Amino acid sequence: MRQGFPHAERGQVIGLLGGSFDPAHEGHAHITREAIKRLHLDQVWWLVSPGNPLKARQPAPMAKRIERARRVMAHPKVRITDLEAQLGIRFTYETISQLQAIYPGVRFVWLMGADNLVQFHRWERWQDILRAVPVAVLARPGAGVAARMSRAAQAFRSAQLGRGEAIGGRVPPVWAFINLPMNAASSSAIRARGGWRGR
Repeated sequence: MRQGFPHAERGQVIGLLGGSFDPAHEGHAHITREAIKRLHLDQVWWLVSPGNPLKARQPAPMAKRIERARRVMAHPKVRITDLEAQLGIRFTYETISQLQAIYPGVRFVWLMGADNLVQFHRWERWQDILRAVPVAVLARPGAGVAARMSRAAQAFRSAQLGRGEAIGGRVPPVWAFINLPMNAASSSAIRARGGWRGR
């Protein structure tokens, strides 16, 4: 294991929640707590990304976003990381491949809000992501129907589980839609209100 990387034991199931977290907010914390509880995860790692390749606007400096994330998400099973910056990568498939190589025997589950599933087919090597790790799609306000009808959901319909509790022990491709109480917080809304001056 690399110096400065989170500790993980063989056999553990670890959720990976990636994003720019610009800024992190209670919605991120809410889906993280729910994922830990519902999917029986040993840990969740927040992967605070250097930047989102699908967005023209670049985020606030990494140090500011990490600092904010640590204030928002204080939980003994959650690690706030800049692993993608340390690894020098920006694409999710590369991140997953690198982590699987660094942590043999650890089972990773990719966590995403339902709003991300809507445009998941635009992600670099999105089909390979679904073939590399189980994916848990967590309900987000206003995205349920669009997520279920998305290109990715349709393409991998046969790989969908009815319930997500045991997803960490399944061999991909496998994904589940996890219904949970909604939290409407969003980074773009916080920025629009002027509530985040991370720069």
